[in-house]
Amino acid sequence: MSIIIKPIITEKITKEGELFNRFGFIVDKKANKIQIKNAVEAAYGISVVEVNTMNYRADRSTKYTKSGIINGKTNAYKKAIVQVQEGETIDFYNNI
Repeated sequence: MSIIIKPIITEKITKEGELFNRFGFIVDKKANKIQIKNAVEAAYGISVVEVNTMNYRADRSTKYTKSGIINGKTNAYKKAIVQVQEGETIDFYNNI
């Protein structure tokens, strides 16, 4: 079981990385902060100062179209924002 599923590369997270050394990851829903910290330190060889997690629920939607009612759902996921030590950084583009 892999704790880190994929990194989040958006404008907001990139700005947080430049200003506050914070990086975002989509992680396993059952992982806790200690497991996330150990996984990031092992994967990228850096020291983690702080981990914040957020659980996102699955959003359901219904669309009324000419062909009838269409139901849809987005997946639920857990997001982790990891703050690394001052002076260290993660380069996602070389590690993908």
